[in-house]
Amino acid sequence: MRYQGREVDVEGRVRLVMESALTARDRVGVQDFVLLENYNSEAAFIENLRRRFGENLIYTYIGSVLVSVNPYKELEIYSKQQMERYRGVSFYEISPHIYAVSDNTYRAMRTERKDQCILISGESGAGKTEASKKILLYYAVTCPTNDHMATLGDRLLQSNPVLEAFGNAKTLRNDNSSRFGKYMDVQFDFRGAPVGGHILNYLLEKSRVVHQNHGERNFHIFYQLLDGGDNDLLTTLDLERNPQNYHYLVKGNCPRLSSVSDKNNWKVVMKALSVIGFTEEEVQKLLNIIASVLHLGNTQFGEGEEGETYITTETQITNLAKLMGVDGSALGEALTHKKLTAKGEEMISPLDFEQAVSARDALAKAVYGRTFTWLVEKINQSLALKDEIYHSGKGCSVIGLLDIYGFEVLQHNSFEQFCINYCNEKLQQLFIELTLRSEQEEYETEGIAVICTNGFRYKPLCPETWPNWHGRLADGVSALVNHLGYKAEEYKLGRSKIFIRFPKTLFTTEDALEAKKPDIALTLQTSWRGYRERAKYQRIRRAVIVIQSGWRGMKARRRAKRRRQAAELIRRFIKGFIYRHEEYCPENEYFLDHVRYSFLKNLRKNLPKSVLDKNWPTPPPSLIEASEHLRRMHMRNMVMKYCRRVQPEWKKQMMQKVVASEIFKDQKDSYPQGVGRLFLDSRLEREQINLKVIQTLANDKVQYGVSVVKHDRRGFKPRSRQLLLTNTFAVLVDRTKLKQRIDYTALRGISVSSLSDGMFVLHLPNEDNKQKGDLVLHCNHVIELVTKLAMMASKVNYVNISPGSIRFAMARGKEGIIDFVRGSELKVTKGKRGHLLVTAPRINST
Repeated sequence: MRYQGREVDVEGRVRLVMESALTARDRVGVQDFVLLENYNSEAAFIENLRRRFGENLIYTYIGSVLVSVNPYKELEIYSKQQMERYRGVSFYEISPHIYAVSDNTYRAMRTERKDQCILISGESGAGKTEASKKILLYYAVTCPTNDHMATLGDRLLQSNPVLEAFGNAKTLRNDNSSRFGKYMDVQFDFRGAPVGGHILNYLLEKSRVVHQNHGERNFHIFYQLLDGGDNDLLTTLDLERNPQNYHYLVKGNCPRLSSVSDKNNWKVVMKALSVIGFTEEEVQKLLNIIASVLHLGNTQFGEGEEGETYITTETQITNLAKLMGVDGSALGEALTHKKLTAKGEEMISPLDFEQAVSARDALAKAVYGRTFTWLVEKINQSLALKDEIYHSGKGCSVIGLLDIYGFEVLQHNSFEQFCINYCNEKLQQLFIELTLRSEQEEYETEGIAVICTNGFRYKPLCPETWPNWHGRLADGVSALVNHLGYKAEEYKLGRSKIFIRFPKTLFTTEDALEAKKPDIALTLQTSWRGYRERAKYQRIRRAVIVIQSGWRGMKARRRAKRRRQAAELIRRFIKGFIYRHEEYCPENEYFLDHVRYSFLKNLRKNLPKSVLDKNWPTPPPSLIEASEHLRRMHMRNMVMKYCRRVQPEWKKQMMQKVVASEIFKDQKDSYPQGVGRLFLDSRLEREQINLKVIQTLANDKVQYGVSVVKHDRRGFKPRSRQLLLTNTFAVLVDRTKLKQRIDYTALRGISVSSLSDGMFVLHLPNEDNKQKGDLVLHCNHVIELVTKLAMMASKVNYVNISPGSIRFAMARGKEGIIDFVRGSELKVTKGKRGHLLVTAPRINST
């Protein structure tokens, strides 16, 4: 074979592969810090992180602890395929990942029947909250589920944006920093399916409500409300859209963020509240409290001649009283006076200016803190475990997820921040204690007390154990380490493992194995050559015997020749298969040529015949790129041919069918039959339209006409009519009379049922009692008619498909209802309570 212009034998090729493997460790570092030679060196620790981070390897183990470095960009390592890769796999079997920790914790809970806990700690902006989201997403996707559990999974995931909106804020280090601690219990049933959850919050940074350092923001929800709330909502809350107008939002001088869309996040939060189960009334109350905090911050005070304090912004007190549902005068009194009790007597004295400001801020913090606690309680109610799930009587197991917010050193550190930093330090100590305890328990199980690693990863390094060892495994390991020259202090034999103390010893052993591989390859190559020689000798011997057999000789020679050719062909195929992943070379040229030829030959016979046919033969690895080019070229060629054949009338037909598909596909039973037929330019011949009607329309040309049945608004009596569509309006015609004109601009909507009937309703303005109400019509070509009407009127998005009934406006502000049911044939009758009952025939799905 050739390598960079040089001739290299098989042994040399193995050496090249070995050298590549030995240098990979130097490039990407080790995936477990316990394998570092200088495991107590901070510089070595940081250098190993740097190497792995440079290769987009953001996860590294320290025993059972996972270290994560925030890449501040999206990595393609969180797909469903990646989840399946880590599902049910041993912890150290593949590269470190948050999914490995998630799966290992889940399997430990299932197999040991013990509750588990995942602790997430680190600096602000390190990615702790994102890690907790990835863990919840892993459980939501990979765990067994049903409809109830899928709903629970949605609520678990949707609780994150809500808690982030009310509990996260921009800090100097992180645009989405958690300003509260969160401990979440995910409850699993005996099958391992998530069935409940509970969130415990603590240490909410309430001081952020009234003060932020320069370059920081208040909690996200304030900015989301002002930027994303509609004008009606802001008017109801007496708010203005500019955050600079609010005292509590200007302290950090950072009202906008380039990396965050408050408007989009507002929509996400509102949707999440609905999924979790908040009612509209509860959401409104919640927003009232948020708005009241802003009004409270804008409450200003003045100071009298005798030092007494009074409120100078009575408008804010009025807004607060309305939003919080309290008495305005009592609130004003509480903000400017204090009550003292001495010897059973109550005394009310005024607050000075500073005391009043402090009282206002204290009230704002207390209100927001209690609101956040209430919010978490509501989320817990939606995640609560349903007792009826456990008919079997079996209990549940729990995985706890602790997401504590990050430690920071700020310009002005609040008491809450001090508690955060202290808690993180204690967690770090707990990590170390639990890790060492876990390792020590394993050493005690093995009967030793030293640093360790595993299993037999080296038998080719010892002549006594290679190729096979027939004695006790422990004796074989002893013979192997003695041959390798291990010193007594470098290893210890346990009951089922060998524990190597120094990573250097382990790496030296691995390097020795890599160096031994050329000899192993040579041994295999020699054995193969000997086998071939013996096979060759046997073939020659058989050929001689056949020749001596007389008249069968020529036939035998031909048979032997075919066998030799077949053997040579098989040999070349086997050798080519072995070298199939190498560059094109003599060893694999025949195999690769055959694979390519076979693929192209098969491709020629199985090329797609139409642009809708997405099938394409799977190419071999060496032809993936070429196959993709061929596929695109063939598709472009078919598209070009198809486009050349399409006539203008067919183009118009297809545009109408596309619109019909957008409106009716999977929505109306008669869609497959209706869309399968050609849409005609008109269902009425010109002679069928009365000449007087055409003259009345004058310059407004009829673009489409169809016969319909109009059902009166009183009694629903059917009357035959013609519906004519022009470019700007539609008219309902009774022989020679224009009964009603419907301007497209005035058309409020079109309603049809989801069944196979042809009923439809044209919704018209009904601002006063003089209007006749909506039109109730029936047409045998309802798919075609509604599609054309929606396109001409530009009302495609105004078509409503109702599954059970349609409500429509009648004269004098009354409302009518059409009920739809399935039956054996189409019937339109007057039903109960004055409703119009339409029975639609069932359509055979085949």
